[in-house]
Amino acid sequence: MSVTREAVVAKLKTIQGPDFSGNIVDLGLVSEIFIADGKVFFSITVPAARAQELEPLRAAAERAVKAVPGVMGAVVALTAEKRGGGMEAAPRPRAPARPAPSAAPPAQKQPARQSGKRGVPGIDAIIAVASGKGGVGKSTTAVNLALGLRENGLSVGLMDADVYGPSIPRLLGLKGKPQTVDGRVLRPMEKFGLKVMSMGFLVEEETPMIWRGPMVMSALTQLLREVEWGRLDVLVVDMPPGTGDAQLTMAQQVPLAGAVIVSTPQDLALIDARKGLNMFRKVDVPLLGIVENMSYFVAPDTGKRYDIFGHGGARAEAERLGVPFLGEVPLEMQTREMSDAGTPVVAAAPQSPQARVYREIAVKTWDRVRQEQEAALAATPAIVFE
Repeated sequence: MSVTREAVVAKLKTIQGPDFSGNIVDLGLVSEIFIADGKVFFSITVPAARAQELEPLRAAAERAVKAVPGVMGAVVALTAEKRGGGMEAAPRPRAPARPAPSAAPPAQKQPARQSGKRGVPGIDAIIAVASGKGGVGKSTTAVNLALGLRENGLSVGLMDADVYGPSIPRLLGLKGKPQTVDGRVLRPMEKFGLKVMSMGFLVEEETPMIWRGPMVMSALTQLLREVEWGRLDVLVVDMPPGTGDAQLTMAQQVPLAGAVIVSTPQDLALIDARKGLNMFRKVDVPLLGIVENMSYFVAPDTGKRYDIFGHGGARAEAERLGVPFLGEVPLEMQTREMSDAGTPVVAAAPQSPQARVYREIAVKTWDRVRQEQEAALAATPAIVFE
């Protein structure tokens, strides 16, 4: 059964707006509605200050739409008119942006710029891919970023640091248990030229991880340091969403080469993204840049563009904060289908426009890593023997 916009609108008219002042459709709070393959996409405009309070409104609208006959799924976001970011005075990056190179040469060894943090033997640089909230496509970005770096000639590892909800095994189509070396050190799994480690390899997919902070920190330490990574130019770490124990463990114990922040365009997602930016700045981790995911959607049948979650919010935020903007990734059904099938778009469709976007983001990211390393080396005092 095909789903019509009229049926969705009729259902949404049963959802009362904030303060019971009418329904969300008649109040003009619902964005353009896009329907594809039985999935419904739209956003609801609410005051930014009431975002957390009105989350039940978003959830109610999503449940209502999913109940429409023929609907296979729904993606509903809250969005708001921008009222100022609160970080406009943030310092600018230390190294000026330079044109991205066409190829990425191997990096120099990372200097000990973050005192008290012990590096991982054999790994030259560690990049964290983070987001302030879930559901923004961070893991998909991390996988395709790692593959983009691999296509640029680097030896790359990928670590899934999301202990509670590991998704890297599914995104890469990897199953089974990793082997051990001497019964102690884990040997990473391999796929598409990447060395991969995830808690998802060690527990069943549907097993809930009910762990407190110390257990999470111990697990991350083992996944990072008790794995035979071998020689890597870069290890990409898919961080869990938010700013909790896992993020602090990585930021405080590992000399990260930098962090990539993933956000969707709407202002409320950017509010959470700022929290991640602030956390990495507080612990002296370089910010490599911001990626705007689900930036826009182009209907494959009509070619019409839909800015379902707004557009350009992450770029504007990057300019305001003095952080490089790495690129905008469209919301595209092929990317979603390939990710669900365990064949990421950069590996499965390397000539596609989506793969090209990820490769460009990878080049810019690696260029930023090299800038930060050069800046750190320049700041290191020379030892002169007389």
